Amino acid sequence: SLPAKLINGGIAGLIGVTCVFPIDLAKTRLQNQQNGQRMYSSLSDCLIKTIRSEGYFGMYRGAAVNLTLVTPEKAIKLAANDFFRHHLSKDGKKLTLLKEMLAGCGAGTCQVIVTTPMEMLKIQLQDAGRIAAQKKLMAAQAQLSSSPAGAAEPAVETRPTATQITRELLRSKGIAGLYKGLGATLLRDVPFSIVYFPLFANLNKLGQKDPNVKAPFYVSFLSGCVAGSTAAVAVNPCDVIKTRLQSLQRGVNEDTYSGILDCTKKIWQREGPMAFFKGAYCRALVIAPLFGIAQVVYFVGIAEFLLDLLPKHRA
Repeated sequence: SLPAKLINGGIAGLIGVTCVFPIDLAKTRLQNQQNGQRMYSSLSDCLIKTIRSEGYFGMYRGAAVNLTLVTPEKAIKLAANDFFRHHLSKDGKKLTLLKEMLAGCGAGTCQVIVTTPMEMLKIQLQDAGRIAAQKKLMAAQAQLSSSPAGAAEPAVETRPTATQITRELLRSKGIAGLYKGLGATLLRDVPFSIVYFPLFANLNKLGQKDPNVKAPFYVSFLSGCVAGSTAAVAVNPCDVIKTRLQSLQRGVNEDTYSGILDCTKKIWQREGPMAFFKGAYCRALVIAPLFGIAQVVYFVGIAEFLLDLLPKHRA
């Protein structure tokens, strides 16, 4: 049923995001740093420096936004894919690869309604620590060069909350402010879904002994991991562009961008083609378990179990 699908999708998203959010934070910071302004050299270096400067919970900056909005996002994504697959297979025949890709395309298009503002707010909160650390480093270097013997009091660091960012965007730019980078989000999520859903469906079928019986949970988990990481790496260049476009704050001497083409051109010319794969392994590490967990929860059907208990409990 649709309610069960939405509940399953929501639970799957909450569990997955909680498990992998620190890696996602590292991905955002690695993607946003530009040549000459590098604060982190790798995933582990980013996490270690984040814990040292911001504490353990610094790794979860922006998690509240994600946990609030990931339920409708994952619910829409998974339920929309099922909806399109169902309507594309009304003739009773097995879905062709093209129809599977069309269903994934529809799911990716539907989810950006929630994904774009969620990513917009999450990126500001995740990247705030990197920008603050860069400013502290530059200030310390300036202080040492001008007055080696002296030490100035560090400035009190104030970081915006998701509510403050939302209010400011709505006040200055209206609802369109929350949808900055919508084109880049579509450019990432639609191809991702086109690759992910058909790949997952076909991998999952390999573990089904009977077409009418669900595959074992570990098959769904591994299928979600493989399909998710493959799709994540494939669309990573689009994710780098989206992250850069949605970042409202820039570090010292970092480029600004007017659109997708301008961002692509500047990254290619100033940072080289490999810059489009910044954070690719982080993104694969985030997406693999996230979608593995999501598919297990979704396919095992926790919601059906809970909904079945309600009438018994009332009785």
